[in-house]
Amino acid sequence: MVEDRMKKIYFKFYKETYKSSVIDRKTKELIAIAASLGFKCEGCLEGHVEKALQYGASPEEISEAISITMGVAAASVVDQTDIVAERMQLKLFK
Repeated sequence: MVEDRMKKIYFKFYKETYKSSVIDRKTKELIAIAASLGFKCEGCLEGHVEKALQYGASPEEISEAISITMGVAAASVVDQTDIVAERMQLKLFK
């Protein structure tokens, strides 16, 4: 559904983000795993786990990246519910 011109722009940008830089490729793939989980991109997740392994990430490093993602996701729920409770002037826990 995306216009070819826009796909080309996206893929050019995407490729640029994986070129050599101050962040090594293994770390980029671990970040991409977290982002894939956060944005619920199943195809992305599969591809980035495979690439992370290719670039030397251990299963333990991948697991830790996933755990960090889980922690941030849980924190976002706590933040949102705290905001709602404050707006509703609820004090459920002291």
